[in-house]
This record gives sequence, C-alpha cells and structure tokens, in this order.
Amino acid sequence: MIRAAVITAGGRVDGEFARAIGTTVKALAPVNGGTMLHRCIEALHGAGIDRIAVVGGEEVRKCCHADVDRIIPESVDGAENLRRALSAWDAQTPTIYATSDMPFIDAPAVRRFLQCVAPETLALPLTEWADFQERFPGAPPFGIALAGERVVNGGVFVLPPGSAPRIAAFAAKFFAARKSPLRMAALTGPALLLRFALKRLSIPQLEREAQRLLGIPARGVRGAPAELAYDVDIYPEYEYAIAQT
Repeated sequence: MIRAAVITAGGRVDGEFARAIGTTVKALAPVNGGTMLHRCIEALHGAGIDRIAVVGGEEVRKCCHADVDRIIPESVDGAENLRRALSAWDAQTPTIYATSDMPFIDAPAVRRFLQCVAPETLALPLTEWADFQERFPGAPPFGIALAGERVVNGGVFVLPPGSAPRIAAFAAKFFAARKSPLRMAALTGPALLLRFALKRLSIPQLEREAQRLLGIPARGVRGAPAELAYDVDIYPEYEYAIAQT
C-alpha cells in the first residue's frame, strides 16, 4: 500500500497571473478558501497517505510546514528539484509524485486512481477527452492526440519501489515533455518519432517504450478522474478554475 508522497511546489508565474494571486509561487494561488498546494495535501491525506514531503522555497515552507512531514528546499534548477523530489523517501518506498497545480484534486479522485494501479508499476492517470469535457465544459484547451484518440494526462504519478533511481536519469526531460507527444516521442528515438509524425503513435507503444527504457512496467491508467487532469499553467486556466470553485 502506498503511504508516502512528494509534491513539487517550485513553479513560478509572473505578470497578470502573479498580480492576481499576490505571489509568484503558483502553488500558493488561492482556490476554494485555501491554496492549490493545500488542496493537494488535503487530497493525499484524505486518500490515506501518511507521509508527505514538499519541494519548495521559503514561502512554501511558511505556508504548509505544519501540514506535512518534510520540506525539501528547492533549487533554482528545475531538473535538480525533480531529483530532490525523487529522493524524498527511501528508494524502496512506493511513492506518489504529485504536482501542486491541480485546483480540483480531491481524495476520492486520488483513491480511485490508486485502486486501478497494478503492483510494481509506474503509473500515471489518463482521462478520456469526453469525460474531461463533461466535467469541465468550456475549459481552455487541454489534452494530447495519439493514434486517433485524445486523452488528458494527470498530475499524479505512482513510483513503484526501486524505481526512483532509474527514473532520475530521464525525469527532467520526461517532465518537461509530458504534455507534448512530439517531445515525448523524440526522447525515445526516431522510430516513435516517425510513428508520431504519421499519426500512428499509440498509448500502448509509449508504454512499451517506457518499460524498455526504465526496465519496469509503465502504464497509463485509462478512465482516470478528470479532477486529476486539470492543471494550471497559464492565467486563463486559473481564471476558469476560480469560476468553477
């Protein structure tokens, strides 16, 4: 059973977004009486996670130190923050890795996802496009198209025991490319890149390639709750979230 989690909370915003939320730290954007970070922490606790670490700066520490077990100081380098997150707990501890920009995340959504994760498997949630549209009508554009279908990937990942050291070498590149199938395909070599260009790249093909690269089973959990798929990268996405909460 998964009882540990790590949340990355180092993302920054500027301009209109920063003025609207009163900080440059995206995780601290107000939503539904708290912050996006607090919403994530509460969802994980509610789903049965006992130990939570957060990677963030001083503002993050002041905001949530009483609600989590560890605050891991952030680096100015995003790749280093990923490495610190991956080493938050013992390498043999199965861990949830979560981003801090999901304004709709809740405990039932996390539990539903975890119930569908096979043992010893690297897993991420995939929400069907129709389900996402039904839950968030009129939302800003989301999703990726693969082999004739469209899905929206979530911001919660399951890291099985012993996987963190293997993932660390790929983590920064994979995380940066996670919303672009072109960039994800390019990481894996010309064969998958060609399939993507021909619109033939499928989710099972990506799963098999991830397993080949990492040496562990890797799966996208289909039909995952839409609450895990809506994240906030830009101000219009935040505006929509505020209007819905």
